[in-house]
Amino acid sequence: MEHAYAELDLAGGGGTLQQRNALGDPRLLARPWDPATCVDPQLRAELWQWLEQVVAWLNHEYAWDADAMIPTCWPRHPHLVHDLAVIADLRRRSGLALTADALEEWHRYALPSFVDRMRQRLRQHCQDGGHQPWPAQGRHTRHQSEDSRQDRATTYGADIGTFVEPRGTANVSASAG
Repeated sequence: MEHAYAELDLAGGGGTLQQRNALGDPRLLARPWDPATCVDPQLRAELWQWLEQVVAWLNHEYAWDADAMIPTCWPRHPHLVHDLAVIADLRRRSGLALTADALEEWHRYALPSFVDRMRQRLRQHCQDGGHQPWPAQGRHTRHQSEDSRQDRATTYGADIGTFVEPRGTANVSASAG
């Protein structure tokens, strides 16, 4: 993780031109706040370990009410994994700041927003009784079905077919050639 952040710091202007060029395309660098970009197995393992520590810390330091606790099955909830990676990175960056402003923003906005999203998405699922299967699985499966895909493609095509070439465009193109 430290190496990934060091590369991001270099790419973000903290390094020389030679160092930035050696990194290659900065769009391909791992970004720990976006787990899908962490494709190196060692980095991915470090990311899971970091998120595990963050969850334990958040549950101990910030969850007074049981509803605010991150459930033990959090790794099975992609939405929580994505949110946790962002909240962890925002907290890391606020701790590096030279003033308390970023930490105040994290306490005032980032953390409460995360907890509210988590509560809304989990509702009464995954309480003390353990992990519950994804309630929206059936709807997702129907959405991904070939019939649904074809229906959406037909709708897209009908929408695109409503557009008419603006007057004069065809003439301008023909006369330009």
